[in-house]
Amino acid sequence: MVSGSQSPPPRKTADSGTARRRGPRPKVTTSSTVAAEVGVSQSTVSRALRGDPRVRSETRLRIEAAAERLGYRLASTPLPSPELTRTIGVVVADLTNPFFPTLLTPIHDELRLMGYRVVLFAERTDIPTGQEALSRLLDRSIDGVLVTTATLGSRLTEAVRRRDLPVVLLNRYVDGMDVDRVVADNHEGGRLAGRHLTQLGHRRIGVINGPSNTSTCRDRYAGFAEALAEEGVEVDAALVREGPYSHQSGYQHARELLRLDDAPTAIFCGNDIIGFGAVDAARSLSIQVPTDVSILGFDDVPMASWEVFQLTTVHQPLDEMARSAARMLVERIESDTPVGTGREQVFATSLVKRSTTDRTRVAQGI
Repeated sequence: MVSGSQSPPPRKTADSGTARRRGPRPKVTTSSTVAAEVGVSQSTVSRALRGDPRVRSETRLRIEAAAERLGYRLASTPLPSPELTRTIGVVVADLTNPFFPTLLTPIHDELRLMGYRVVLFAERTDIPTGQEALSRLLDRSIDGVLVTTATLGSRLTEAVRRRDLPVVLLNRYVDGMDVDRVVADNHEGGRLAGRHLTQLGHRRIGVINGPSNTSTCRDRYAGFAEALAEEGVEVDAALVREGPYSHQSGYQHARELLRLDDAPTAIFCGNDIIGFGAVDAARSLSIQVPTDVSILGFDDVPMASWEVFQLTTVHQPLDEMARSAARMLVERIESDTPVGTGREQVFATSLVKRSTTDRTRVAQGI
């Protein structure tokens, strides 16, 4: 399992004295207070006090003693407080995309362990009306927002910040927006994909990108093109397509590419869902994968390992990323210090070789 590296705590800024939302509040004991007292993580405190068997008995006893000494109780039996509702808003774009349910389960589980419940916003954040509708929903009943989808020019995050709500971006970032974020190393992931295909002998390589106004698409493609350039291979603009992160986009664009007179011998897809569409497109044209064309995805969602796909892909540790984003958001909510410089946690990516990529026919002597 690949682990992330936590960046240093946020630096104090010139406006660090700015009051937190809802004005000054009295000092209260939180799970973070107990965690600092015992020398464990905040999530360990929550798990221990909920009787999670994964916490060692010795650790649980020390946590229980510290909680009793500090007067801390879990959200299930909370002390009266008008400050927190213990509700987190999670923003997703498309629940039909298997990528988002893959993130939602660990987010929900981690927040539940820390005594928070989740309100799901499935909103069209790629259009102004969708952002405005979402903004109206972000009222005082929510303590913070975890955004799993955002475009590079999105106004969503700024709308949340104007309401003085703690926000964490997961899987994406927004240029010029200094907020907490948890991302994978998409640039290096693109490089891994490019090196893999060129090492297999592929030189005529098609690309089906996701939306160009997303950080994921931009960084993955940049890394991919960089890896090809290092091998003396130039990306042919005539073989590059762009569309939503959807099966339909992968299917339609792959059919176009594979019906060219000089079709590519490999296709790099912006995510696994596009990759699934590309595999289906090849099969619809009676083109064999990987003998006739190699197809490579990105994300490593659970479906990628299904026998029907066995998709070669770039892995990002989605479960760890989701849990880290949830913890980071709760830390912001329960902190007594003002919001300062945004923190960034970057997780490493890795190549997962399955059965949709292989050497070119020439390299195989076919």
